[in-house]
Amino acid sequence: MSRKSAGMNPSFDAKPQNHPKPPHGTKQGVLLVNLGTPDATDYWSMRRYLKEFLSDRRVIDVNRVVWWFVLNVIILTKRPFSSGHAYAKIWDRKRDASPLRVITEDQAAKLQKALGKEAVVRFAMRYGKPAMKEVLDEMMRAGCARIKVVPLYPQYAGATVGTVVDVVADWLKVQKWQPAVEVVPPYYDDKVYVRAVAESIKAQVKKLGWVPEVVVASFHGLPLRYCLEGDVYYCHSHKTARLVAEELGWVFARTTEEIRNQKSEVRKKAPALLLTFQSRFGREEWLQPYTDKALEELARAGLKKVMVVCPGFAADCVETLEEIGIQGKETFRAAGGTHYALVPCLNDSKRGMDVIEKIVK
Repeated sequence: MSRKSAGMNPSFDAKPQNHPKPPHGTKQGVLLVNLGTPDATDYWSMRRYLKEFLSDRRVIDVNRVVWWFVLNVIILTKRPFSSGHAYAKIWDRKRDASPLRVITEDQAAKLQKALGKEAVVRFAMRYGKPAMKEVLDEMMRAGCARIKVVPLYPQYAGATVGTVVDVVADWLKVQKWQPAVEVVPPYYDDKVYVRAVAESIKAQVKKLGWVPEVVVASFHGLPLRYCLEGDVYYCHSHKTARLVAEELGWVFARTTEEIRNQKSEVRKKAPALLLTFQSRFGREEWLQPYTDKALEELARAGLKKVMVVCPGFAADCVETLEEIGIQGKETFRAAGGTHYALVPCLNDSKRGMDVIEKIVK
């Protein structure tokens, strides 16, 4: 039966009366995603952020009834005060935002300039604002037919990359027309990234005026159980640290004992790079060695000069600036250390933007 005889309009361009304008266009979108940030350092801003973050089952994978009580009755009563105090120490007063928000925004602006007008570059936070789903909606309205989502986590973890994918999938479920969406895979062993981290370490050493005996590569922690159940985060972190050490021509160590057993003449030629994990939470066993404990052990073993780098963070944040930069320094010096320094994250530096542009392109 012909289209005409069936009473159909033969024009492929014809639209029903009052048909809405299609939401899609032809542009390529790039969405940079980082973990999250509170809007301010006050109690209620911190409470809202912590509740969203700690309610995610990928972040806290325990009995939901028990966790609801612990979170709402205990944690959200007290923790907003201590977390707000930590954020206040590193808050960007000029732009009235957390460093993570400021840096991620700057990364997006520089990437937009590098990619040109044909691309639509935006940034979002998994927890807090700007929210991922709202930014994805805005990108659709801006005419994005394809969207490349870039989780700014070099190493995969279900609690980071996995939860970003969850949000993207949930957003796609309710779209009448779905753009082509690609989530960029982890880049833990990418040569440009590894070289950038190594170069940032060398550049910081030149600025110190003293040579570190040990460089601690501190990654965000994860419960050991998650990895035993299949998460590859430890493997990715381990490989990143090993590759950075090889790029530098240094010894790679997985325990403080390995460093203590190292001959002093070997250490004088080049520092050792020690893999550690920070930010543990609760009573469950997490990946080890723990950063704070390692800093104490190194100082007590007579290693007085230490520098810390955080390769798992694409932008400086409360975990790097306050936990490692301030608390870590206090811990190390209290145990007898004398010289302590923190390597800035790659951020929106030339090295950092080279990495982001590489994984996007």
